Amino acid sequence: MTATTKPLTSAPSPDRMRGAARWAGWMYLLTFVSIPTVALYAPVREAGFVTGPGPDTGVLVGGALELVVGLACIGTAVALFPVVRRQGEALATGFVGTRILEGTLIFVGVASLWTIVSLRQDGAGADAVGVGEALTAFYDRVFIVSQGLIPVANALLLGTLLYRSRLVPRVLPVLGFVGAATLLAYNTATVLGFSGSLVEILALAAVLPIATWEFSLGVYLVVKGFRPAAVAALDTGRAVSAGSA
Repeated sequence: MTATTKPLTSAPSPDRMRGAARWAGWMYLLTFVSIPTVALYAPVREAGFVTGPGPDTGVLVGGALELVVGLACIGTAVALFPVVRRQGEALATGFVGTRILEGTLIFVGVASLWTIVSLRQDGAGADAVGVGEALTAFYDRVFIVSQGLIPVANALLLGTLLYRSRLVPRVLPVLGFVGAATLLAYNTATVLGFSGSLVEILALAAVLPIATWEFSLGVYLVVKGFRPAAVAALDTGRAVSAGSA
């Protein structure tokens, strides 16, 4: 009886690969829509926001922007998984998992702030002030995990896949590695309770590399897409020659 072999999965068409790159790129760029939340969330951090006067619009709009970010996080994983899994399925699956977790925790954080708004709109009394402050503190801690620590894992997982496969220039995943290290250092210092000018400098040093990595990756994928030679190497199981980075 002649043994049969299972046929290999056919490689995606160039148009499909280009579409995946553009989709992932736009999703990465879309994650930057939450930048205004720094200002929009300022009122909810003020003492007595639950019982005080003033509009709720900023908090509601900021939360909506963060929901977009959470969905975009998941969108990047969905778009990239069929491509990067050809380099390493375990790492690619881990990237999808951490990206989904990141988006989920962003949703949880938004829900905590919108709960404060609900208490305010329902006319909660002075006894709700402590609840509002607790929910704000909860949001801050969830933020550290969702947009501080999990992005470290994202950068390491995706950066490793892209560095090995050379689907994009290697300088981009290297930026991701640097960003992961600085972001981890800053958030570790924050969790441990360090403060002062050194931590503020570290905050700036932490944000810039990781932001540059994600923004540059998004722009590159939208404009250039995956490198054809690297895609061909994934399909044949060959390594891309070290001639270009």
